[in-house]
Formats: sequence, C-alpha cells, structure tokens
Amino acid sequence: MTAIRMGIVGCGNMAAAHAAGYYALKDRMTVTATCDLNRERAARVAQLYGARHVFQSYRDMIEHVDAVLIALPHDLHYEAGMTFLEAGKHVLIEKPIANTEQECMDLLYAAERRDKVLMTAYSVRYNPMILFLKQLLEQKTYGELFQLSIFTEQYTEYSELHWARSAARLGGGQLFSHGCHYIDLLLWYMGKPVKGTHLGTNLGTPWMEREGTSNVTIQFESGAIGMHFGTWGARGSRLRYSIHAHCTGGMLELDLTNRKLYAHIDHREELSGIPGSPCVLLMEAEDKGKFLYHETNHFLDCILHGQNPQTDAAGSLQGLRVIWRLYEAELDKRIADLRGLGLDEDWSRVPIRHFGS
Repeated sequence: MTAIRMGIVGCGNMAAAHAAGYYALKDRMTVTATCDLNRERAARVAQLYGARHVFQSYRDMIEHVDAVLIALPHDLHYEAGMTFLEAGKHVLIEKPIANTEQECMDLLYAAERRDKVLMTAYSVRYNPMILFLKQLLEQKTYGELFQLSIFTEQYTEYSELHWARSAARLGGGQLFSHGCHYIDLLLWYMGKPVKGTHLGTNLGTPWMEREGTSNVTIQFESGAIGMHFGTWGARGSRLRYSIHAHCTGGMLELDLTNRKLYAHIDHREELSGIPGSPCVLLMEAEDKGKFLYHETNHFLDCILHGQNPQTDAAGSLQGLRVIWRLYEAELDKRIADLRGLGLDEDWSRVPIRHFGS
C-alpha cells in the first residue's frame, strides 16, 4: 500500500498537536509539505514531521499532496477547502467547517463533484470514552436518558492582535468556535432536536466581540433535554470538562479532564453523587494526546476504503445550523425552532437563512 501524502495548511498549535498521532501512522501516511504565512513556523513544523517541502502559499503545495489538514483561521477555511477539493485532494478541516451556511454547502457540493473525502476535525467524537458513553446510552444500560449536561470551563484570552478576537473572523463567539464540538455531540447522542434557547454574554470576557460565556438548552424528540455550558472566562473550575448523563437508573459522569468514566447508581439519597458515595469506575482512557490519532486514522480509512466520515461535513453543517438558529432566536427574544436539523436529516433540503458572519 502506498502511503498517503499529507500536507498541513496552517502551522499553529493544532498542527503541532497532531504530531504524536501522525508519527504513529507513519506506515499509512507521510507528511510531505507544510504551509504557513510565517515561513519559520512552517519550517519548524516540517522539521517536526520530517516534511521535505515548506511553502507560504498553499497553492504551491498542491502537486505534493494527496490530502490536507486545514488548520487556518476560520474565515480562511472556505477558500482553502475549495482550492484543494477542486484540485482533487481529500480534506480534513478543523472545526468549524466554514463561517456561513452557503460556504458549507459549496464545500459539500465540491466534495461530491470530485468524489473526495471532506471531513470535519471534531476530535471529541473519536475519544474512546465518548464512544463508550454513547454505547451505554444507546443500550440503555442505566435506563432512559432524560438530561445530558456538558460543561466546558476554561480561561482563554487571545492576544490583542489575534484573529480570534474578531467575531467576523471567528464566525461568532465561544459557542460557534468551541461549543460547536458539543452541539455536535448533543445531536449525535440525542437525535433530532425540536426547540432550544441560547443566552450568551461577554461579561467576564471583554476581549470577545461576541459571547465568551454561553448557555444552551435543547429539547429533543424523545423529550430529553440537552444542555451545554461553556466559558472562556473561568478563573477557577471544579467541573472543567465533564459530561453528566442523567438516566432513570443512575447518572453517568464522564470526567474528560482526568479521562475517567463513572456510574453513580446509588440514587436512594438526594446527594448520592457527593464524594465518597458509592460509584463505579467504568473506564479510564489513554492519554488525551492520542485521541487525534483516532481521528486521523479514521480519515485515512475513509480515503482508502471509500467510507463516509463519522464526522462528515453534512453532519457538521447541521450542527452549525443549530447554532445559527439559536443565535437568531436569541436576537429575536424567542425560542428557536430546531426541527429538521438532526444529523440524519437531508442537509440539502434546508432553506438557507443567511445567518452568520
């Protein structure tokens, strides 16, 4: 089997984060080229991966690659993605896939025309603990799910001239940029959304043009409620990154920070989940840095075997549409109608609303 020639477009933090996973996949792929406007940064990443070619323009790397990872500022995803798809290359693109509905749809149509893999880098979905939790919920091991809460509490303040300070370049605020991971997860776990609300603020995160703190509540067809609370303004946290799945037979607690999954099954007392109460450790996962390996390995499988990605661009679009509808409803001070936006619904039949930057 000939190794797939991979190019890296954008050599910031995410490019470096993939290094361990790419090394583990060296029998299936080889990084042949890197690209960044900052040539020194591109050269450093090329040295890290052993790439022979270093470029400042991604158009110059086309002949040297079969596939690319695009890790650029969000507003540049569309142009770069279209360039490589139209050139007949497979594309793994960091979230969000693009900043508007029309751009997302253009990328999807281009991938279809050229019969190329277009995959969104929603790395959370490739975490083995996330996969195991989904299995437990689908099998109703602990009864019926009625509330799923996702918490992401961190402190993120970009430097004064950083592109992510611009709402137009970021595509929105914290919810769009980072919360898209977890809206995608709610849809994947819980099915078809019916209605929802979003409240956001930049109080506590004045460097953000749009919200730095975000609260989302979504009701699903099953009647279950999904919630995501995310902030980039946390000066401290007990929850950090965690998921609480409340089921009729107990509560599943996924501590993403410490990579542990627990079942709290003693529900005889109101405070059964306090430290020291009976609970069962169901899983302890490998080091976080290896999760990107699973994502890239799946991308390679899709290329080699003609598979549709688990985190395909169509599903990614539906998740972003949920966010855009929530933003729109927040401005109008109403509850958002989210019907027709499940991951398994036809993305091409949803009317474009032209909401987004």
